Amino acid sequence: MILQLDPPLPMTTPKGEGIAHFLIDYGAESHLMWVVFMDADGSCWTVPNPEVRMAPNWSMGRRPLRPGRLQASNESRVDPAAVARANGIPIK
Repeated sequence: MILQLDPPLPMTTPKGEGIAHFLIDYGAESHLMWVVFMDADGSCWTVPNPEVRMAPNWSMGRRPLRPGRLQASNESRVDPAAVARANGIPIK
């Protein structure tokens, strides 16, 4: 299935910043694939879901990354229990 995004979404990818215009879903055994046109040179890349992040947007509460905040590549390694303990949330 292919979905045209309306409106297109600003994304951050390993290749840089761009605008996603389409989303491709190949089914349960595959990642979602984002079709992103890059801001720098207009090239078009299809990027798997784990490698994209929405662009920062202060109005929507997505602040730019700062030193000390999680980087996108490290998010999959975060231990939810450790985060809960660090924030004082009781773990059952």
